[in-house]
Amino acid sequence: MKKLAYYPLFILLFVFCGRSLAQDPFQGITDGVDRFVKDQKVAGMSAAIAINGKKVWSHAAGMANKKGAAPIAETTLIRTASIAKPMTAIAVMQLVEQGLVKLDEPIQTYIPNYPKPKKGTITVKDLLAHNAGLGGYKSAKEAESQVEYATMEAAMNVFKDRKLIHTPGTQFAYTTYGYVVLGVLIEKVSGKSYETYMQENIWDKVGMPNTGVEHADKTYANKAALYHNRKGKIKDGKKNNLSNRIPGGGFYSTVEDLLKFGDAVADHRLISEESLKLMSEVRSINKGGGNPYGYGWYLYGGPETPHAIIGHTGEQTGTSSMLIIIPARKITIAIMSNTSGVLQDVMRFSVNLIETSVTVDNEQRDAP
Repeated sequence: MKKLAYYPLFILLFVFCGRSLAQDPFQGITDGVDRFVKDQKVAGMSAAIAINGKKVWSHAAGMANKKGAAPIAETTLIRTASIAKPMTAIAVMQLVEQGLVKLDEPIQTYIPNYPKPKKGTITVKDLLAHNAGLGGYKSAKEAESQVEYATMEAAMNVFKDRKLIHTPGTQFAYTTYGYVVLGVLIEKVSGKSYETYMQENIWDKVGMPNTGVEHADKTYANKAALYHNRKGKIKDGKKNNLSNRIPGGGFYSTVEDLLKFGDAVADHRLISEESLKLMSEVRSINKGGGNPYGYGWYLYGGPETPHAIIGHTGEQTGTSSMLIIIPARKITIAIMSNTSGVLQDVMRFSVNLIETSVTVDNEQRDAP
């Protein structure tokens, strides 16, 4: 997964303090969304910003489905890809707060039949931080799986016996499969299906009616078609089956719902302030380059205070998307597109949304 470059906090928190708002402070980012469509980078894009729990800007451009001539909107269902990971990590931390899970415990404490590595021990925290030594998809066919896995454990059985790529707890290696294991953990500990647990304890609790697990055999109203940008040309994306990765990349959502999730994280309505702090500390071990990783979050705040801006990218067939939260300011930014292959462009564009949201927040704080 490609990373967002560090953003020195003095730029975000001080340089913009003295900047006065234009007549329409959001015009630049509105135009930016339009350019993604005009320049044929995406078929459609939706983005939004919330400050202190209130949506202050949103804009959508392009098509949710070009064949049906359906325009995209902030309520259009779009794949989240890896933005599922912080939601799963929040669920694990809820179980930690209830005393049902301990971060330092071996995974076999909760999944007794999970294979023990010859060297080292895979702990819950290793899985959350991608330090467990699990590899990723072994082939393009596996990444674009067409197989339907009826249970989370069936999906886990695909990789659980594979040789680790390094000793657990010694190195960062990003992999969605580690979050599949965490999904099984949630089921074992809670006694509920992963989907039911997430529905009851995350999505319903926050009020996210348009977020859920994507099922390959189900047709969804108002769901975006899948597209891919290949060498500057937008092509139809081949639908893959996400049942092999649900906790790490098998959801659909909307920018409206992602704003609600980000607001709930910043307001500590899903987990405590102490738990969010634990998640937002650097946990990635021997990670070369890019942004550090916590428990389910990339840390974008900069070398001195990486926890100040947290978030996650998401890219798979049919989406290049990003969620950003600035907890201290209670700012949430969501960008979703229905086109894969342009994540780097989305990440660069996110800088403009961060700058604009901080500028607007400063003006609101200074207002009489």
